Amino acid sequence: MTPVSSHSPHGQAPLRTVQVLGGGNAGSSAHVRSLAAGLVARGVKVTVCAPFDAERTYDFTGAGADHVHVPRSSDPVSVAVLRTVCAEADLVHAHGLHASFRAALALGGRRVRTPLVVTWHDRVHAQGARGQLLRVLERRVMKAATVVLGATSELVDGARRTGARDARLGPVALPTRSDRRDRPAGPEDPDRLRPKLRAELGAVDRPLLVAVGSLEPHRGYDVLLDAARVWRRLDPEPLVVVAGEGPLRGELQARIEGEGLPVVLVGSRDDVPDLLGAADLALLPSRREPGRSVLAQEALHAGVPLVAGAVGGIPELVGDAAELVPPGNAWALADAVVRLLADPARRDELRERGARQAATWPTEDETVAQVLSIYDELTQPTPLL
Repeated sequence: MTPVSSHSPHGQAPLRTVQVLGGGNAGSSAHVRSLAAGLVARGVKVTVCAPFDAERTYDFTGAGADHVHVPRSSDPVSVAVLRTVCAEADLVHAHGLHASFRAALALGGRRVRTPLVVTWHDRVHAQGARGQLLRVLERRVMKAATVVLGATSELVDGARRTGARDARLGPVALPTRSDRRDRPAGPEDPDRLRPKLRAELGAVDRPLLVAVGSLEPHRGYDVLLDAARVWRRLDPEPLVVVAGEGPLRGELQARIEGEGLPVVLVGSRDDVPDLLGAADLALLPSRREPGRSVLAQEALHAGVPLVAGAVGGIPELVGDAAELVPPGNAWALADAVVRLLADPARRDELRERGARQAATWPTEDETVAQVLSIYDELTQPTPLL
């Protein structure tokens, strides 16, 4: 039986919540969509404050929520809109640093204190003046938040060090991808799609290695290209496909062409699950990954052996179901791939372990139930003894 909010029965008014989203990374946006659908199904009134482009991509209204356009900016106009929306809320839940900062500004100075729940999906890193500004924003958010939910233990510890009064582990389920949610069943099954996709990518008679993520420095794609120089010696030579866009595209493409590396940058894709399903190995060479990596989760769910940097939240997330290597070590990454390609039994073992590990992760339903229990804890009257 699906639990409902304790505000709903016996004629009580439904719990009114506002979800504040900056329109940032795909993981937090998909989580808000999943959370909105689950909360609405349990009798909670949900309003999502997010930019128009986030609504177009994730269809919060299709999940039963109301959507109010609030730009990413923290200017007075945006904060005023958010303040108006939050005025009638029983609880506000913000996702990500900048959305949380705007929510804190909108709730500040009110006579009636509205609980503010903050979910940290990741932690923004920067150097110099911008890094100092981000740390100031983090401290402000931690001071304002009633409860901080960290997607990993590392994020929970970081929240406590930054001044959170109440920081808890709040793992985020891997939601149904927006690109697959409403996709009609096609005539092709996975067994037919896999060879077709491999042929399109140019990996018919060679191993296919897939990495997914924005082309940014912390993703470690320079390390991946260093490792690819080693894989050129293999016969057949593996093909590395990188799905994602970002500021390093020009630099990475220049290296690929200049060094003749077996790597293809395919840009942003809406068929990542299909790419993983066609791959022999998934690669996650990140130098920093404090949140719950979507790629790691999708790889294990898809039964694709994963090679990843032992950094941030990755070891906690995957356990013994992946080959973990020191972050930033191209030789270790290259060696792990070479060994796995030569060892079908080890790949089968990782697939089995991956299925067991994925079964331990929270489902969307369990994630919604945990969040709702926190909402009720913060909004229900304390009984008199």
